[in-house]
Amino acid sequence: MKLWVGLGNPGAKYAGNRHNIGFMALDRIAADHGFSGWKRSFQGLLAEGRLGGDRVLLLKPETFMNLSGQSVGEAMRFHKLAPADVTVFHDELDLAPGKIRVKTGGGHAGHNGLRSIHGHIGEAYHRVRLGIGHPGHKDAVAGYVLHDFGKADADWLDDLLRGISDGAAALAGDDSARFLNAVALRVAPPRASTGQARPEGNMPKAPPTPRPAPAADATEQPPDTRSALQKLADRFR
Repeated sequence: MKLWVGLGNPGAKYAGNRHNIGFMALDRIAADHGFSGWKRSFQGLLAEGRLGGDRVLLLKPETFMNLSGQSVGEAMRFHKLAPADVTVFHDELDLAPGKIRVKTGGGHAGHNGLRSIHGHIGEAYHRVRLGIGHPGHKDAVAGYVLHDFGKADADWLDDLLRGISDGAAALAGDDSARFLNAVALRVAPPRASTGQARPEGNMPKAPPTPRPAPAADATEQPPDTRSALQKLADRFR
């Protein structure tokens, strides 16, 4: 059994926030893969289903971000899971919008949700880091993550979430490379082939462009073809 945790804050007020992209990822997976309806459990919302051959629990803590570890720890203890069975989907300031990385272990980098989880279960769990970009100054971070995604974000965000859903079975099967490839096919699909360029030496040569005839000078006189006798006679006319 796997426990997948999406980080965010509960309530309609926060639903569209950048901080809630973890909730969004789990919502997409649950909807696309026929998971059970969400029910209240472990201080959060829980949905159950299967991805490939694996049973997966989706958990959205409702403790608010800073206390996420309480919900995760409770679910782990009940199901007798180890940190290696847990994957957390969360927003990542240090990645450009639409970028995604998979990581196991390591620090929390100041993310309050991860900080709380570290405190309850340690650091040896898996993370899916979902890039939202950085506002440029640390003092602007709180307002930035608690602000809704903009209209300009709609396309890449939808592609990212659909890609996560496409690759969910691979991630459940511990194939992170295939998971990331599924996301990439949505976020940055390959361009249609236009065929190989013909080698320069085999390219047909264009016919030479004919040079235009020079324009006649309006002041130029035609050549005089008269004989010497005619010229003399014409002088006395």
